[in-house]
Amino acid sequence: MFPFKCCFVFFNLLFLVSGVALIAIGVKEHSTYLLLGTFLMQSLSKIAIVLIAVGVAITLVSLLGHLGAFFNNKSMVSCFVCILVIIIILEVVTGAAFYFIGKKTVLAKLKSFDIKIPNVIHDFSPEKRQAIDEVQQKFKCCGADGPGDWSTSVSWTNHDAVPDSCCVVKSEHCGENKENAHSKGCVKNIALFMMKNLLWVAIVCVVLGISEILGVLVGVCFSMSMKQKSYENMS
Repeated sequence: MFPFKCCFVFFNLLFLVSGVALIAIGVKEHSTYLLLGTFLMQSLSKIAIVLIAVGVAITLVSLLGHLGAFFNNKSMVSCFVCILVIIIILEVVTGAAFYFIGKKTVLAKLKSFDIKIPNVIHDFSPEKRQAIDEVQQKFKCCGADGPGDWSTSVSWTNHDAVPDSCCVVKSEHCGENKENAHSKGCVKNIALFMMKNLLWVAIVCVVLGISEILGVLVGVCFSMSMKQKSYENMS
């Protein structure tokens, strides 16, 4: 029984780490998604909330497995295995739906940035000044495609300057010299940020999927070994 228990704890530990990683990614990027949502008038913060919720659920299920292993409780381990099977089925269905439907939605969302960010800069309004400044500082960018976008902005009156938030080293009135500004636009940097996040989530999901499948197999073996040992003790 001991070898099965060790393997079960190991794969369950991977499962736990995956859950914590999803929570960490969600918490870390929640404020950024919230900022982008304000900037683009879209509710992007839901992405981070979903990651946190999934991470919490995975962590709780993993803790159930660890408790079952610690107390050698067959019911807990069996319950853990059943929940894991349900999660795997849901992930397969969700993954298939994302591949056929969601992938196009994500790509469309990224492409929409090419239109919406230039519009935000072009139709610059004082109400969005703080959000624009925070985005340009956060992503180390200037304008939609570059500092030149501020020269064509309708409400940005000083076309010979850029906002101070564009500056590589921010200081008062530093934007009056465009050479102080970041050369890259926000469209490219925001899209890169989104793609990096998707990559990290994909890596976590691969580790999660492997640990889930192996966790179910080892969990079944561990549960059967506990059942066999209980029969031996009874006899």
